[in-house]
Amino acid sequence: MAISLSVVLLLAIILVVLIRGGNIKAGPAIVAILFGFFLASTGMAPSISRFLNSIAESINSIRF
Repeated sequence: MAISLSVVLLLAIILVVLIRGGNIKAGPAIVAILFGFFLASTGMAPSISRFLNSIAESINSIRF
């Protein structure tokens, strides 16, 4: 849950920066948000979640 919330917050911040910077207009941003919303209710959502969790675990396991 914490990873999902962090990813959502990070993506929201990136989206706001892109809109304010003029790199993406409001229309395409709304389409991207709706796409993500409807994608979350499909059967692909668990696979996407597992993929993102594995990436987060891989990054977390890197030792410097």
